[in-house]
Amino acid sequence: MNLLKALATVSSMTLLSRILGFVRDFVIARTFGAGMMTDAFFIAFKLPNLLRRMFAEGAFSQAFVPILGEYRNKRGEAETKRLVDHVATLLFLILLGVAALGVAGAPIIIYIAAPGFAADATKFELTVTLTRICFPYIAFMSLVALAGGILNTWSRFALPAFTPVLLNVAFIGMALFAAPYFDPPVLALGVAVLIGGALQLAIQLPALARIGMLPRFSLNWRDEGVRRIMLLMVPALLGVSVSQISLLINGIFASLFGDGRVSWLYYADRLMEFPAGMLGVALGTILLPSLSKYHAAENHEEYGRLLDWGLRLTLLLAAPAALGLALLSTPLIATLFHHGAFTAQDVMQTRNALVAYSIGLVGMILVKVLAPGFYARQDIRTPVRIAIISLFATQAMNVLFAWLLGMEHAGLALSIGLAACINGGLLYHGLRSRGIYTPQPGWSAFYLKLCAALAAMGAALAFADGGTSLWLAAGTGERVVRLSLLVLFGAAVYFATLWLLGFRVRDFKRRAA
Repeated sequence: MNLLKALATVSSMTLLSRILGFVRDFVIARTFGAGMMTDAFFIAFKLPNLLRRMFAEGAFSQAFVPILGEYRNKRGEAETKRLVDHVATLLFLILLGVAALGVAGAPIIIYIAAPGFAADATKFELTVTLTRICFPYIAFMSLVALAGGILNTWSRFALPAFTPVLLNVAFIGMALFAAPYFDPPVLALGVAVLIGGALQLAIQLPALARIGMLPRFSLNWRDEGVRRIMLLMVPALLGVSVSQISLLINGIFASLFGDGRVSWLYYADRLMEFPAGMLGVALGTILLPSLSKYHAAENHEEYGRLLDWGLRLTLLLAAPAALGLALLSTPLIATLFHHGAFTAQDVMQTRNALVAYSIGLVGMILVKVLAPGFYARQDIRTPVRIAIISLFATQAMNVLFAWLLGMEHAGLALSIGLAACINGGLLYHGLRSRGIYTPQPGWSAFYLKLCAALAAMGAALAFADGGTSLWLAAGTGERVVRLSLLVLFGAAVYFATLWLLGFRVRDFKRRAA
């Protein structure tokens, strides 16, 4: 399989999901605005979502996919199927316990995660109720991650990338049609989380059956592969927890600054996640199985070349995305969210957070590309140590930016972005110093051409923007047309400049391992 084609497939599915995600956020912003109800839901949804990232898409995937790839390459289908059965059974039983604990301990969780809510009994009780509704989502999504890891190892990238679409469909349907039947209406969003999780799991089961990997109940926690995965998960869970703890702490701090801050950060984060998901998650998804196969085959030369390919694509696509988010922050937020209860002040405060996030976007995406360079070698401790350093750096910067400099929620966003840059830089240094990765020839010319294209794009967007007042005053239709033309204009200038400087698509084609 052509990895560039696989990247396009995964990115296109992610694009569809993100577009529906913006429709979802548009509906939520128009219906609920940015206030007590949305703060309560975003905190309630954040907790199981953080656990999903930590346990399912994070620690579990990092430990499971390299071992699964090794089994498939060296031990055959029968041994691989037994491993899948044993892992799926143990995972299912653990998830039942985690979901039960989350539902029972919701009040304690909210006291810890959003202490600022305790001063308002109504807000606190609403958040607890939503948390209890949302928490079983972690069980669905962990099993979805298991199914996705299996399908990706078999180079079936499209379906796992498509599944998040179903969560957004559930959100949109419940917000538009079911909210009036709930008291308060925001409870409909909590139910949408459960429906979306169940749909995402259900759609992947037939695909697993077609490749003969649909799990059956078979408990054997002493299985060699299971024990190896569990041993790898311990440091992986710590490493992923560090980054998610940073986000959780930021939510705590944001809740202390007053109403609206949690929501402003959420909407900015949603926009930042658009390129991060399309590029970072997509590249990490397609790189890890091939890197694992190269490592199992002891093909160190191709291992390094694949990392080099990933790094060049990251900079080629992430750098203009970061610049575009910063320059088009007001047009994007006004077009997507400035409707109904979402006010001009909400636009400006969300813009401040988005510009701060954009400064660290390249670093966030680089982490997704560089970390698999360690995971594929079943070295999870190194990224863990680096993540811990990033956590301390984040909190030090939170004190500086959010409090001492008075940037509040925007300072929290800036800390996350800069810490991601530190994380990415240390991962890169680790790969270089261990001889795992050696840059291929041509990087100096690549940098110069990239900077020239970015300068051309930045000048074009700054010239055509139109100013903040225009975007706040324009109608919805005018905003959509203007934003679409701006994005197309900026992209055309960027890629035309690259083409004139000698870049060609065929130069970035690469086969999977």
